[in-house]
Amino acid sequence: MRINKYISESGITSRRGADKWIAEGKVTINGVTAELGSQAEPGDDVRVDGKPVIIEQQSVYLVLNKPVGITSTTEKHIKGNIVDFVNHPLRIFHIGRLDKDSEGLILLTNDGDIVNEILRSENKHEKEYIVQVDKPITDSFLSNMASGVDILDTKTLPCKIIQLSKNSFKIILTQGLNRQIRRMCSTLDYQVVSLQRIRIMNIKLGGLAVGQWRDLTKAEKEELFSELNYTPRKR
Repeated sequence: MRINKYISESGITSRRGADKWIAEGKVTINGVTAELGSQAEPGDDVRVDGKPVIIEQQSVYLVLNKPVGITSTTEKHIKGNIVDFVNHPLRIFHIGRLDKDSEGLILLTNDGDIVNEILRSENKHEKEYIVQVDKPITDSFLSNMASGVDILDTKTLPCKIIQLSKNSFKIILTQGLNRQIRRMCSTLDYQVVSLQRIRIMNIKLGGLAVGQWRDLTKAEKEELFSELNYTPRKR
């Protein structure tokens, strides 16, 4: 199989992450520096920075209630990285990101193939958040947020938004621009005080305590795979 897929199967990183390592010359196959498009087979000695890449047989899908201060990165040298925080016995990585100053639901896995299926923007998968801002919410703010806000040289897609209290609202997005909600609010002269993600597709945070994680249930996985039209290679 292609070397990026081989590495993603190991659970170290996604295919995109593997491509970056390959481009940086960090990957070898049987002692030879790999190139984008190189092939690897079972039994080959595949290494990243000299460390063997081992494909695990068990697929892991879990949800973490990420605390504020934990960084969505697999870079072990970064203090407070999400991998060290979870401390899972198998090698896993996060699906997408959640800002360091935000909290809530984030998915982690060792299944590199499912990452792009969940993150692919054209699929418009729902992500739900509860947000508190620094001043009372107006009808104009709600209307502008729902219809789209100009940020990052584009206009955000229409979204669902419901006011919960004087200063808080629930919002459902189908895209994932960098720090999207914070940028949208800032453009409308509001500052985010707290931001919590409570759902990705059919996976809900529920009563999971901050800092705790759990494996997805069989029913959650079956519904997720069905929505994605995805068949995992390993169970």
